[in-house]
Amino acid sequence: MNGKKNIAIVGFGGMGRWHAHMIRRREVCDLIGVYDIRKECMEYAEHKGINTYSSFEEVLADRRVDVVVIATENDMHKPLAIAAMDHGHNVVTEKPVTVSSADLEEMIAASKRNGVIFTTHQNRRWDGDFLSVKKVIADGALGPVFNIESRVHGSRGIPGDWRGKKEHGGGMMLDWGVHLLDQIVNALLPDRKIESVYATMDHVTNAEVDDGFHMIMMLEGGVRVCVEVGTSNFIELPRWYVQGENGTLSTPWDLTQGKIVRCTNWEEKDVVPIKTAAGITKTMAPRTDDTIKEFPIPLIDSDVHDFYRNLVDALDGKANQIVTHEQLLKVMKLMETAFESDRTGSVIRF
Repeated sequence: MNGKKNIAIVGFGGMGRWHAHMIRRREVCDLIGVYDIRKECMEYAEHKGINTYSSFEEVLADRRVDVVVIATENDMHKPLAIAAMDHGHNVVTEKPVTVSSADLEEMIAASKRNGVIFTTHQNRRWDGDFLSVKKVIADGALGPVFNIESRVHGSRGIPGDWRGKKEHGGGMMLDWGVHLLDQIVNALLPDRKIESVYATMDHVTNAEVDDGFHMIMMLEGGVRVCVEVGTSNFIELPRWYVQGENGTLSTPWDLTQGKIVRCTNWEEKDVVPIKTAAGITKTMAPRTDDTIKEFPIPLIDSDVHDFYRNLVDALDGKANQIVTHEQLLKVMKLMETAFESDRTGSVIRF
């Protein structure tokens, strides 16, 4: 299978079109065709000069196809992926891989019995903000880290499409939570055991699925992780807020607007208390400039198409998959634990 791989995309909405755009402008894959049940999507593809299939069965029967990329509603990932694998095709699904760990086990079994590669497009591992935070923590720039907060905030409520429907696997945990959790537990701190989970789901604009959530994980070694998604936030909190013994990182999406502040002198003397409305406090008094130093957050170049480069290398036996079955199961079970914590109102051992 050495050489460029032929890709067929099933589901040609927003993410299907994003995959098509990326595949057509990079060097390792060829887009051989797309299929969607919606007529307008097929007309759009044809307008863009992309070959279209008349049915999913036609995709399955095309022996030129090396990889089927599935970018449909979440609840359709499992049946489409298993059908493709049973026809000998390698498969990439959009995230989340599916809607339950039981479904995922069936998909993994299909991959193994057919001897094909099956993985999921966890593209947020290539986000510049994530890679920069990862480098800062790995370099020890903050000292031993004890608190990590990762969040995304919006103010438009949950999308009005299938993402608001439970039957299609909607909700923000499956839409954005899967990204943030994958970043933390599979790429940032993969060797830290998760000890406990506590989560609450928001239903501000949607009673059927969560339109946001707040989740606390305790990791071994006393590291606390807060993962939060909100869709009714008209003032956003930082995208990342990381505390170490010797410094703090805080940044929005735009890393050029973020900063690292490190302590240079713990032995500050003659602290001047600040006055508040009902008293004074030394404990919360700001540090003087001679005891701290501010640094910019390093910017990391990345190329999300490394996902496809790795996929091709894995198909050619030159590399292991970046996004593994074990990692997919870990995140899926973690999300299920979060839903159970919300349902029971309790902290759950993981």
